[in-house]
Amino acid sequence: MSKGMKKLVIKNGQIKTMAGREFLGNIMIEGTKITALFETLDDLPADAEVIDALGCLVLPGFIDAHCHVGIGEEIYRWEGEDFNEMTDPVTPDMRAIDGINPEDEGFRDARLGGVTAVFTVPGSANVIGGTGVVMKTAGKIVDKMIVRDPAGVKVAFGENPKMVYGEQKKMPMTRMGTAALLRQTLVDAQTYKDKLEQGKTDPDKLPERDLGLEVLVRVINREIPLRAHAHRADDIMTAIRIAREFDVDLVIEHCTEGHKIAEELAELGYPAVVGPLLTNRAKVELKDKSFKTPGVLANAGVKVAIMTDHSVTPIEQLPLCAALACKAGMDKEDALRAITINSAEILGVSDRIGSLEVGKDADIVIWSEDPLTITARPLYVIIDGRIVKPESREGGIYE
Repeated sequence: MSKGMKKLVIKNGQIKTMAGREFLGNIMIEGTKITALFETLDDLPADAEVIDALGCLVLPGFIDAHCHVGIGEEIYRWEGEDFNEMTDPVTPDMRAIDGINPEDEGFRDARLGGVTAVFTVPGSANVIGGTGVVMKTAGKIVDKMIVRDPAGVKVAFGENPKMVYGEQKKMPMTRMGTAALLRQTLVDAQTYKDKLEQGKTDPDKLPERDLGLEVLVRVINREIPLRAHAHRADDIMTAIRIAREFDVDLVIEHCTEGHKIAEELAELGYPAVVGPLLTNRAKVELKDKSFKTPGVLANAGVKVAIMTDHSVTPIEQLPLCAALACKAGMDKEDALRAITINSAEILGVSDRIGSLEVGKDADIVIWSEDPLTITARPLYVIIDGRIVKPESREGGIYE
């Protein structure tokens, strides 16, 4: 081990790596990274802090693959509502990072529920809402919490854009209008990309800089995906139709009626982030909401993550959402994957988080028992090798 780096050892725990290994053993952490997983504990480093996890289950930190923590502060009204720029239906230049408040109570709630990372994304008022970020749930400065930025561009289908702009008597007032605006903007991005290429050899052809189109060129180049808010099966298929037309990557968000087209989604190969499920049917397109959906999709072969859409469902209830999906028929292993490694893979950050492996970030939760039981408690929550739970309500976590 390197001298001077903080060392932490978790010993005697039932370790479930979410990378195909489960064993009674120990984890060595140096600085922010996992440096060893081993069954036999020999001599401990003299300067290591030790947590005895005997009788406990040790898992990677949970990941909420779609929420609004930090930009939708639940104890505020307009003061903390920073996730929908409802002045134009096409705003790809909006960046979630610019609206995130690390002091949002949602971050503390996440930690107390064993959620160590989130994808925070703009809302669904606009056809194109802007970029979202993957970040840790502990820290004082958002820039230091980031795992990936941008991690996708939010686009929205269905009721929300047509409601917001229909009331303003402007496009889109229909689902057709939503699709048309998205298509045209992607065409504009293709044209912008072509001009950028031409400008490399002929400066006179270099276009005036456009921040929104710059973002969408990254989508066209398949550097980041479209993250498509779509509840109804027909809206899901419209999102897929457009993604295929422009040959871009796509993640289906919400996917409320995904169970109706599970085989088709599996065949087409698009992942789904399902939820929020622990909520009421607040609008018509949620009429067939069911906790069975994640299990049906997983059984069909779709890569599935489960989300809270916090603050629609409080983020600390992410494991409860997974447990209720199990109650409705989802395989337990699939449910755990849906809030760990599947989420990380869908978000493009599985090289750092989502499983317990050497070289990955030390984001670890020690549970009193199986977290998919109602009485389970996270006894220790570790993010980047630092214990962030237990914590006092008043005290800072990174003193």
